[in-house]
Amino acid sequence: LHIGHAKSICLNFGIAGKFGGACNLRFDDTNPASEKQEYIDRIQEDVRWLGFQWNGPAHYASDYFGQLHDWAVAFIERGWAYIDELSAEEISEYRGTLTSPGKDSPYRSRPAAENLELFQNMKAGKLAEGSAVLRAKIDMAHRNVIMRDPIMYRIIRDTPHPRTGDTWCIYPSYDWAHGLSDSLEAVTHSVCTLEFNMHNELYDWFNEQVLSLGDGALPCDVLPRQHEFARLEMEYIVVSKRKLKRLVDGGTVDSWDDPRMPTISGMRRRGYPAAALRRFCELVGVTKVPSAFIKFELLEACVRDALKQETKIKLLCVLKPLRVVLTNYEGEGEVIELPQEDESIPKRRLPFSRNLFIEREDFMEEPEPGFKRLAPGRSVKLRFAYTITCEEAVHDEAGEIVELRCSYDPESLGKRPPKKVAVVHWADAAGSVPVRARLYDRLFAEPRPEECNDFMEALNTDSLEVCNDARCEPCVSELGGAVSSNSEGGDVSAGPLCAQFERCGYFALDEADSRKSLEGGGPLVFNRAVTLNESGKPGKSKAS
Repeated sequence: LHIGHAKSICLNFGIAGKFGGACNLRFDDTNPASEKQEYIDRIQEDVRWLGFQWNGPAHYASDYFGQLHDWAVAFIERGWAYIDELSAEEISEYRGTLTSPGKDSPYRSRPAAENLELFQNMKAGKLAEGSAVLRAKIDMAHRNVIMRDPIMYRIIRDTPHPRTGDTWCIYPSYDWAHGLSDSLEAVTHSVCTLEFNMHNELYDWFNEQVLSLGDGALPCDVLPRQHEFARLEMEYIVVSKRKLKRLVDGGTVDSWDDPRMPTISGMRRRGYPAAALRRFCELVGVTKVPSAFIKFELLEACVRDALKQETKIKLLCVLKPLRVVLTNYEGEGEVIELPQEDESIPKRRLPFSRNLFIEREDFMEEPEPGFKRLAPGRSVKLRFAYTITCEEAVHDEAGEIVELRCSYDPESLGKRPPKKVAVVHWADAAGSVPVRARLYDRLFAEPRPEECNDFMEALNTDSLEVCNDARCEPCVSELGGAVSSNSEGGDVSAGPLCAQFERCGYFALDEADSRKSLEGGGPLVFNRAVTLNESGKPGKSKAS
């Protein structure tokens, strides 16, 4: 499922909740070739994570295969359906176009008895796949192309169904199963996107025809109605399953839950809270008319707001370390203890010594106008610690700065920094914990990648930056300590552990990759969900 599905899920469950109704979860498992239990489990997992619980057990179209078959037989007996032996290409050709009517199949006038016999042969596996289909007999000149004798059943052989096994070798079409399944479950409002608008008439026709069979054929008092809304159109993403599959199969992303993907599992892994997606869908709203593309910044703002509310943990983490040596520091074993504001969070103890790390971007040897952090002769305040002043920058043979020689003010601990002295985060060289931090940007550099000749041309080559040398304060080990004991594929309903790395952004612990890394003697792995402030266009340098 992707962010477009999230909008639909929030809408369906939201309507049911607002009006005191119930929302069903039903899987369209009418094609055994595309059904896997893995997909079913992940969809249920995604819906629960978004904060919703469906009414009763999950339903499946396959629950009604027997009843749908019996109604198909009744249609044949009344002359409302027939077996067509045209090829798929011929059926398409005979259907006509939006501006020209179709023409009748040569098999359309078959007697009901012959159609019944052929349908039974289809069911018994006596006909080859693709050799025949069951079609509703409506009107081949109908103004709505969908109503021109739509397919009700097709043959799919040698493909066991995950729930019904080899019981069936004929399977209902989505159009035949959808509306009737709604009626059988007493659904009142079937809500879907505008692509199904032309199917609305067929949805009603099938239900009305079955209702006319009498004898309580349908258990509902009122027939359901289909309602359509405009799908989500958003900048910097694609939601086409075919295109997303191309990204995965081609290795552009690691998997369907890659944190750059617009899938619900990918956004969860990146650290997006469910509350952020619900709020985003609420702000986007619902219309019947395709609207302008939604700004990606709106989603990021919702994520930022939700994480600000939900995240209790703040840590000092240096993503790109630059070594600092305090030339006048003579202390040993110093630990700065921070007040414990929440008993559920491990106590923060910051080791402090002669050798430290600061963020590489917090130093400029030749400061640009407006740069207020560390430079030769300038001072900064280390967060929760001392004020330091840079005396010398040490370069390697290539001219790159590898170390700063600084002095510290021993009287500055616990005091506010002087005016115009910036505060920066830091880590102790010996007492900090190595972590791997992954900095994600938008997957596409162009706001509308699908408008390119090939959407792959719009890829953002800077969508992932890995900080392999990041260093974090020690209590991160306690926060991530449960990773190694957690079982693979456990409950993800609460989402990953999130923390604010001060000045760097909100980060989520990647449990699966951390587990693998720890098993190999590596560090914990964190994914940046979002920066603390709006970060501008993709591919550009981002403010920390």
